[in-house]
Formats: sequence, C-alpha cells, structure tokens
Amino acid sequence: MDHFTLGTFPLTAAAVSTGTVALAEIGDKTQLLALLLAARFRKPWPIVAGILVATLLNHALAAWFGTLVAQWLNPGVLRWVVAISFLAVAAWTLKPDKLDDEDGALPARGAFVATTIAFFLAEIGDKTQVATVLLAAKYQPYWEVVAGTTLGMLLANVPVVLLGSRLADRLPLKTARTVAAVVFLALGAWVAVRGLG
Repeated sequence: MDHFTLGTFPLTAAAVSTGTVALAEIGDKTQLLALLLAARFRKPWPIVAGILVATLLNHALAAWFGTLVAQWLNPGVLRWVVAISFLAVAAWTLKPDKLDDEDGALPARGAFVATTIAFFLAEIGDKTQVATVLLAAKYQPYWEVVAGTTLGMLLANVPVVLLGSRLADRLPLKTARTVAAVVFLALGAWVAVRGLG
C-alpha cells in the first residue's frame, strides 16, 4: 500500500483520491445533475444509491485504464504525462461547469435507475473521471483509488441531494474551484519534482 505524507501526517492512496475528487466535484456538472435529480424525484436515498453505483462502475473503469497507461509507458514518460495532465486538470477546474441541454433530459424511470444512467453518462470525459485515470496511474493499490474517488463523489453530492437547492445556493463555488485547482497544481508539481515513485 502506498503511503504519502502531508507534513508528518501519512496519507494513503484512498485519502489523496477522496480529497482530490471531492474538491474537483464542487460546482461540477454532475453536482448540478444531483441537484436536478433531487428536485425532480424528491427521493434522496434512491438517488444516493444511483450515484454510488454509477460512480463505482465509471471510476473502476477509469482507474483500470489508468493502471494500463502506467504499464504501457516507461516511468520517465509517464511521469511527465501525469504531471502535465494534473496541471491541465487544474486549469480545467477553474472553468465553471453547467448542465448542457441534453444532460437535463432524464429518463422517465425510477429515481435509482435514472440517477445511475444519468450519472454514469455524465461522468464520461468529466474532469473527475480524468482525475481518476491520473490518480490510478500514480497511486496504488487500484481499489484504494476507486474507493477514494467514489467516496469523494459521495462527499460532494450527498449533501446536495439531501439538502437540495438551499445548500447549492450557499456553496462558495468559486472558492471551491480555486482550492481544487490548487490541489491539482500541487499534485502536478509533486509528480514533476518527485516522480511517480
């Protein structure tokens, strides 16, 4: 199991993945989707369960791809690919997200099925999915990255589902995006300076 330190505090791959994705998810289109689903169905627990299933499936595939990328590239090339990608995600994080028109069209099914389908599709190519690929390329074991990124998604989305629009109106989205960008910038700098080991 990989351990990293923040000062004198040891961090695991799961802890790094949880914090990174929870911050990156603030203000993301999937968080807006969670709010939309909560307002439409008014059944928080099936929505939370749908977010959990969709995220586990999506991030397991993304992390698996990240471990494959780590095996395909030699360590020197992988180091710079991951570092530059983290820096790109940092810049991407600063851009506010919004739901596209097609994202607002939800299946006319139950809350759980609609959430699972909508969240899985919304996460494809999303910055949290890209972050999961990068985290899996850098950190091991694989299951800790998937568990951490899934927990990060739940930490960011469950309060939105449970508290609805009152919480969403009060979230300091600009500050959260800035903090998330700084985290990705720090991860990119760390990889560039220290490597992947």
